[in-house]
Amino acid sequence: MPFALIVALRFLREGRMQTVLILGGVAIGVAVVVFITGLVQGLQASLIERTLGSQAHIVIRPPEERTQPVLDRAASDVAARVEARPQRLRSIDQWESLLPAVVSAPGVVAASPMATGAAFAQRGTASKAIALRGVDPDRYRRIVRVHEDMVAGEFRLSGTDGVVGVELARDLGVVVGDRIRVGTPEGREEVITIAGIFDLGNKDLNQRWVFVTLKLAQTLLDLPGGVSTIELTVRDIFGAEPVAARIERETGLLAESWMKTNAQLLVAMRNQDISTTTVRVFVTLVVALGIASVLVVWVVQKQKEIGILRAMGASRLRIMAVFLLQGSMLSLGGSMAGTVVAVVLVRIFARVFVNADGTPMFVPDVGWTLVLTTWAIALLTGILAASLPARRAAQLDPVIAIRLG
Repeated sequence: MPFALIVALRFLREGRMQTVLILGGVAIGVAVVVFITGLVQGLQASLIERTLGSQAHIVIRPPEERTQPVLDRAASDVAARVEARPQRLRSIDQWESLLPAVVSAPGVVAASPMATGAAFAQRGTASKAIALRGVDPDRYRRIVRVHEDMVAGEFRLSGTDGVVGVELARDLGVVVGDRIRVGTPEGREEVITIAGIFDLGNKDLNQRWVFVTLKLAQTLLDLPGGVSTIELTVRDIFGAEPVAARIERETGLLAESWMKTNAQLLVAMRNQDISTTTVRVFVTLVVALGIASVLVVWVVQKQKEIGILRAMGASRLRIMAVFLLQGSMLSLGGSMAGTVVAVVLVRIFARVFVNADGTPMFVPDVGWTLVLTTWAIALLTGILAASLPARRAAQLDPVIAIRLG
């Protein structure tokens, strides 16, 4: 066993109480860092999954209609106020030729055309306003996993079969196999057979969304062969905005990413990250000061032993190595213990805090990347904290150290 390691272990063993206390301090600090990081990452991942579980990463739609001035203000008196044109449901021009180009764009995983518009659903005397969504079921499954959220029936769209939300089914008093009448403000109607009922975990969507085939929606919404939007899924969800901007430049259409529609959510997540980073920094400083203070005390207490070792021929580098090894062992030992405590706490919190339906509010996110990163930071902190006491010990004059010790 190396000389420096033998001496470092002996110093740690002789100062048992100090060793236990600093190990406990490091363990608590690491446990706080790992626990908070794992908790916040798990909550953020769960929040993003719930947010994107019912919406596309990018939605492409036709550009808005704008009022074009037709009078020369300088030549004649015109009203100071120009009212915006009312927006009507329009189709994306040549969407069938556009779709392959969009799918092959960098970062895009899948695309699904959709014909969507306002309608109402009626059964007996009950009538509800709905958002009619005509989709290609095979393509749409890759955008929003509605088929995984079915509570009755299946996500089957063919002919006049349709799929409704659990809240709308309850309001209309229907179950799988029943029929409802779907109509539009323009007077077009169709009787739809309920093939399935879904629950997206969002009451508003469960009350409004009705899925039918793309062809049926085109007929009801007076979009013969057209689509109102193209929904996309991207490989990197946090890179959705640059992809949307590129598509908007190349196609001239409006491309809106989930990051733009959920701007407040991203701001809240960034604030969480800042808060977590601040906690990490201060906890790391506390751990470093704790290790440094203990090692400084040991240098003072072990002056005689250090002087004897120097007199027997131990080099300055070996003396420095003794205290650097002590800082490293304290950091790694405390890190391992703190990680175990943090993992246990995160799992307990995941079981205690659940959603209204009994499902976990978040999935614990304490992976090896977080663990190894925390250990590396703790090790570096321990070495840096031990460097000053190590230099002081190495610079002790053996004669003076033995006399004063």
